[in-house]
Amino acid sequence: MSATAQLAPGRVTTWLLATRPRTLTAGVIPVLVGTAVAWREGALHGPSALAALMAALLIQVGTNLVNDCYDFQRGADTAERLGPPRVTQLGLVSPRAVLLAAGGCFAAAFVIGLYLVDRGGWPILVVGIASLLSGYAYTGGPWPLAYHGLGDVFVFVFFGPVAVMGAHWVQAVRLSPLAAWVSVPVGLLAAALLVVNNLRDVSTDARAGKRTLAVRLGERATRVQYAVLVTAAFAWPLLLGVVVGSWSSSLALGALLLCAGPLRLVWRQRGAPLNAALAGTARLHAAYGVLLAFGILTG
Repeated sequence: MSATAQLAPGRVTTWLLATRPRTLTAGVIPVLVGTAVAWREGALHGPSALAALMAALLIQVGTNLVNDCYDFQRGADTAERLGPPRVTQLGLVSPRAVLLAAGGCFAAAFVIGLYLVDRGGWPILVVGIASLLSGYAYTGGPWPLAYHGLGDVFVFVFFGPVAVMGAHWVQAVRLSPLAAWVSVPVGLLAAALLVVNNLRDVSTDARAGKRTLAVRLGERATRVQYAVLVTAAFAWPLLLGVVVGSWSSSLALGALLLCAGPLRLVWRQRGAPLNAALAGTARLHAAYGVLLAFGILTG
């Protein structure tokens, strides 16, 4: 039996596969952290927090679907793919259907965003439009960001400062220095997720002309980049304590226990074995975010 046949479950399961559910914590954690800051500052607003979470997940799923389609069409996802299965590449769903689903996700995020704009004003309008355009432009359009080495910057900005501070803003409707500070390590670990993904695919991406930062830097420098991102994320709470005098985020240091495995794999492995490092980094990001939020709430 072919691999496609083995991976062709029911329609619902196929679409669930297309959303990449294991990656969605990257969208949940920033909203959780931003909401924790709002709670600590006495500005928690449940409906806005829920709307921000739904919009963030819809934009992330839409971005994943656009990526699924265009990576296949541009030749980056082929039978040689080393990562988790992609529905377009396997022929489970047509490219047109995947793009239509992505458009539906973006449209639903836009509708939810209207409520958030009504609450948060023009800054949320700017952030929302930028998020939607960047979600498509990540792999779509005439100049896809991921194909020009800008994916790492995109992920850090939109899954770090933009998401954390945006989630806080729609509740408090004001800037928060604490939200700005704690958004940085969240973005660093989100970027580390992409670094592992791109390190795994460096050979196939290079052949397809997908000039990710990993392709441009090479494998050794990309491994160093991953180590720097993770190290910086864990050094940040200490810096926050020294500079600002707030040690509430130091609870996130408990996630250090989850660092060793992914770091060892990234430094020693290449290709498909890095899927385990990707899963480990996702767990690290989630644990760090939960502990960070709890520390903010109890600090």
